[in-house]
Amino acid sequence: MSKEIILFKNLHDTYKNMGLPVNEIIDNDGLTINNLKDLHPILPFKSIGYRPSYFSFLFVKDAKGKYTTDDVSFTTEPGTVYFTNPGHFKSFEWDEITDVYLITVTESFLKENVHTDIFKEFPFLLSETVYPRNLNETDFKEFETIYLQMEKEFGSTSSIKNKVIGSFLVILLLKIKEAFWNNYNPIYEGNKSSQIVKNFKKNLEQHFRELLDGKTDKQLRVKDYALAQNLHENYLNNVIKSKTGKSVSNWISEKLIAEAKSLLINSTLSIKEIAYKLGFIETSHFSNYFKKNTKTSPEEYRKSADL
Repeated sequence: MSKEIILFKNLHDTYKNMGLPVNEIIDNDGLTINNLKDLHPILPFKSIGYRPSYFSFLFVKDAKGKYTTDDVSFTTEPGTVYFTNPGHFKSFEWDEITDVYLITVTESFLKENVHTDIFKEFPFLLSETVYPRNLNETDFKEFETIYLQMEKEFGSTSSIKNKVIGSFLVILLLKIKEAFWNNYNPIYEGNKSSQIVKNFKKNLEQHFRELLDGKTDKQLRVKDYALAQNLHENYLNNVIKSKTGKSVSNWISEKLIAEAKSLLINSTLSIKEIAYKLGFIETSHFSNYFKKNTKTSPEEYRKSADL
């Protein structure tokens, strides 16, 4: 039997669970900045498989190792810059570490200190398949200057340090966007291959099959679909919206109406029975919902189909 892949809320919990030292990991409202040489006293080290619920930015100045995200593995070497987002399967190995900086940040920190509509401003944060980049010394130095400034501010006692760090994050994200993702199109990527989108569509289809088969009488909400993938509901909605052009609620609504229309046309079930089968407690709620989305009542729709 395969082991369960653990979801970790922050870097502290991730490293503590793996038996690594956590005294140097300070969480500042959802942000951490660490040189990994301080967190890996014994090498080589191989992690367990896990899913982070935070964003990670890795800057490898001098180290050797290996990272895996979902089914993509790559070696880390001097000059590597790597980014990953929440929800994906991850594991890593380190053979040598001299100078590697890891920045982790939550969606909440980004929205509060960078941009309230962070994913619209930086859509690459929702990217599904992320490959690292190996930079030359000059280009890497630009990133190093930024993250070392962030580290300096991170250790200050200033009352506005989060805003200052947020400003440095804006610069960092702009440089990353310029270097790697200027032509990134999330909808195109989603149409090609997106595990989160694929899983959502599979879960949506499976749930409606269970409704129609009478295995459940409860409608799932956005947060239920997010929980199924160990994601925050806002993050799931942002991914689905950016990659498909429709929100999770739109997908649920369209699926619900499509199934309702099918039952109205292809079954002899009463309106009340159809409403119950689709998870509505009251027939009136179903009728109002159907009319709101189709501009006609279930009765009128059934009659028009018989003409």
